[in-house]
Amino acid sequence: MREFDFYIVPTPIGNIEDITYRAVEVLKFVDFIACEDTRTTQKLLNHYDIKTKCISYHKYNEKERIEFFLQELSSGKKIALVSDAGTPMICDPGAVILPELLKNGYKVTSLPGASAVLTFLSQVPRENEEFTFVGFIPRKESQIKDLVTKYNSQNLVFYDSPQRILKTLDIIKTCRNNPKVALGRELTKLFEEVVAGGAEDILKHFKDGIKGEIVCMIYADKNSDNSEIISKIKMLKEKGYKDKDISIILSTLYNYNKNDIYSISLKE
Repeated sequence: MREFDFYIVPTPIGNIEDITYRAVEVLKFVDFIACEDTRTTQKLLNHYDIKTKCISYHKYNEKERIEFFLQELSSGKKIALVSDAGTPMICDPGAVILPELLKNGYKVTSLPGASAVLTFLSQVPRENEEFTFVGFIPRKESQIKDLVTKYNSQNLVFYDSPQRILKTLDIIKTCRNNPKVALGRELTKLFEEVVAGGAEDILKHFKDGIKGEIVCMIYADKNSDNSEIISKIKMLKEKGYKDKDISIILSTLYNYNKNDIYSISLKE
């Protein structure tokens, strides 16, 4: 096995058996494992008889840990980074330490493995491979509306909590006129469920409540060819730009037809 200094190791998103042989070997090989919640990771380690020491590494102590990691690596130690579930740095801690490792010349590698987004998308019918992933969707209604309007010409994938997802879908239903939605919950677990349909249908399906970790996709609106242009126009208008200025800016930056932009801007 080729040795690295720092290993980014995916862990199961639900089913504890969903871990690779290589991931288990790496977790046994390194000197310690940096993890979000040591209690959560310890359950996985116990299952695979991994005795490696755990150290907490989460969004509240990321910056504090940088110096410690660099010091340990300089002494020849090997470190693995895991999250509570899935692939680290996909909506999980890690983004702060990675640039520092590379800047200081340490060898970093990432192992392939579980990802809630890819597990979900691989079983959801789509017309093409394109999608936009935005992590956890904002909580504020205005921010949700802005986001789903901005990306209404693309398949928009996001995470949400079971406590908020139904409210989020209700907002989406209103501002996007009941778009088609796919929703996955409890992926890889006993009660895994993936459903698709109009936002209103999904809301009815879960009228008695919903449990589990959530991944959701709003399907692209096929009738919104000008959606990206309109989104850019609205953003510029919010900044105080006039229709003529907007047509010049967007035609210059994105090679749009200036007259077309001007006509669309007048209607917005």
